[in-house]
Amino acid sequence: MGILGARKLVSKKKKFRWSSYKYKQRALNLMKKADPLGGTSQAKGIVLEKIEMEAKQPNSAMRKCARVQLIKNGKQVTAFIPGNLAQRFIDEHDEVLIERIGGKMGKSKGDIPCVRFQVIAVNDQPLSRLVEGKIEKGRR
Repeated sequence: MGILGARKLVSKKKKFRWSSYKYKQRALNLMKKADPLGGTSQAKGIVLEKIEMEAKQPNSAMRKCARVQLIKNGKQVTAFIPGNLAQRFIDEHDEVLIERIGGKMGKSKGDIPCVRFQVIAVNDQPLSRLVEGKIEKGRR
């Protein structure tokens, strides 16, 4: 390119950046647009139903999950219910707080397919404290 070719190199670099999927995704905010939580780490929702999902091979457990409809945008997501017998504290039409599980690259974690969120509070009561028996479930 020669001694004075820096401008040409910079403009070529800018042009061909768009062929990179990672750059395009970051520049156009595609992850934020596709994300049900809208870029936030936590969101409130209403429990529609409790379901059991089968774990991936080689495990054969039934993982306890809940279908949650988010209050902020009406989207429905599946959220994992962590803790031993924690599903007893969650009923239909309860208000729950969900957060990302935080698996690799924002995908599902562990052996639960398509589940990217987990329940952390029920009716403004922390789920972990309910499971331990430290507090009772609040009425709404």
